[in-house]
Amino acid sequence: MFFAWLKRYMPRGIYGRAALILLLPVVILQLVVTVIFAQRNYEGVTTQMTTTVLREVALVLDVAADAPSPDRIGPLVDARLAPLEMRVVAIDPADLPAGSRRTWDDYSGRVMTRIFEDKLPGFRALDLTRSGRVQLFTDTDLGPIQISFDRRRISAANPHQLFVYTFTFGFLMTLISFVYLRNQLRPIKRLARAAEAFGRGRHIPYSPAGAVELRAAGSAFLDMRARIERQIEQRTLMLSGVSHDLRTPLTRMRLGLSMLEDEEAGPLLQDVEEMQRMLDEFLDFAKGAAEGEPEKLDPHALLRAAVGEAQRAGRNVTLLEAEGDGTGSVRLRKIAILRAVDNLISNAVRYGARAEVSVLLTDKTLRIRVEDDGPGIPEARRAEAVRPFSRLDPSRNQNKGSGVGLGLAIATDIARAHGGVLRLGTSEKMGGLRADIVIAR
Repeated sequence: MFFAWLKRYMPRGIYGRAALILLLPVVILQLVVTVIFAQRNYEGVTTQMTTTVLREVALVLDVAADAPSPDRIGPLVDARLAPLEMRVVAIDPADLPAGSRRTWDDYSGRVMTRIFEDKLPGFRALDLTRSGRVQLFTDTDLGPIQISFDRRRISAANPHQLFVYTFTFGFLMTLISFVYLRNQLRPIKRLARAAEAFGRGRHIPYSPAGAVELRAAGSAFLDMRARIERQIEQRTLMLSGVSHDLRTPLTRMRLGLSMLEDEEAGPLLQDVEEMQRMLDEFLDFAKGAAEGEPEKLDPHALLRAAVGEAQRAGRNVTLLEAEGDGTGSVRLRKIAILRAVDNLISNAVRYGARAEVSVLLTDKTLRIRVEDDGPGIPEARRAEAVRPFSRLDPSRNQNKGSGVGLGLAIATDIARAHGGVLRLGTSEKMGGLRADIVIAR
């Protein structure tokens, strides 16, 4: 598009864009008014006053023509035209300036110089560099003369006042508008903070405020948050209830099988243990990321504890040296993050011989990476792999056993609850699956 290049220079925040919408018309209006006034009003007034002075100069030249000698021009003009208050002096031709002179910001000087050049016969130069005085150089029959008079007779007094008033009141109105704009945008920022916190698994107080449309959006957000929380609660209660009710018959089955011979009871006990493990995964999935409150934690210490626990459980996992130079703490749900990392490690050692865990902490993000040397997951099936109860065993190692299909789904839910994401890829170092939990700080 034609205006696509402007996007790089536009403010990204709503406050900056609203301020631009507010300031741009005001600045353009002030510029238009200033230009129109300078060209039409100020230039017109200067033209009228210069024309009047031109008549007085013509009268002075008529009187100068009656002087018997150049040195008598000044006294004769003073005697006959004293009310004009013009000082006339005869000068040597060598003292004539080379051209008209004025300061760079003297707009009226440009106008009056042009008028004198066009309408005054014998005009030689105009010197406007002296404060408050105008020096006009022109030719007469007796030689060149210098006519000096007050600048106020040829320029409007205090012409800058309109500009001062325009920009002063424009600045004051802009400040008032900014205060009003800030009050109008504050409810939007509060709504954005509440939505962001809810997306990260935190619940902060929020009440709709502001304009009617903002109140409607805030009420819709509260309704949505309440429905999602009810849905999560119902899912947790349902899965917890079903899993809890199944524990009792499983316990009875385990006791009954313990009475049988080992050869007969072995396969059945293995099935019971598998069912027990499935129930545990169901409970973990039901809990999701709702366990515990977010707290500031050192991710390096947290991962050392998670890897140490996995090593004590007999898993072949190694914690690599911390990457980057980032230090500090991150707001995390400790139990949830430990469960997500444990699921990724379990998934890695189930389908591979060994796993490696690494942590990268920067000023903006936290990345927890788990890699294995297993068969990995094809890129076309990675989206399917993170869905609940999804099993991709035909493409994985069958000798390591099969899960319920909730390990990656639990890790995905926990990452999303922290405002992050779970990314699956191929490990360049080990050749298997690479799972990254990326969370914004």
